[in-house]
Amino acid sequence: MQALWCYGQKVPYRLVWVGSKAKTDGVGIFVAEKWVDTVVSVERHSEKELVLKMVLGDCLLNVLTVYAPHSGKPDEEKERFWNEMFHLVSCIPQSEMVVFAGDMNGYI
Repeated sequence: MQALWCYGQKVPYRLVWVGSKAKTDGVGIFVAEKWVDTVVSVERHSEKELVLKMVLGDCLLNVLTVYAPHSGKPDEEKERFWNEMFHLVSCIPQSEMVVFAGDMNGYI
């Protein structure tokens, strides 16, 4: 648990993060302490893809945090990334909510 300060008040958050050993890529999500107990799973698919699942009332919310390859990366890497995104989203039941967040590098 990390404690952050916002407008003079201590606001605790938990950081969920995944990244590469080379420290060139990574994604993360800050979860406010009041929501930490609602997190039911964290799936780290790669250094550029993280899925956090939490319960909101009677619904499940999937937060996908991603970092898309930039224009200078090889086409194979871009295609691999988008295939993985399609697979991740297609595996989420339609009854669950999805928030897609991150750096799309101009693809959307």
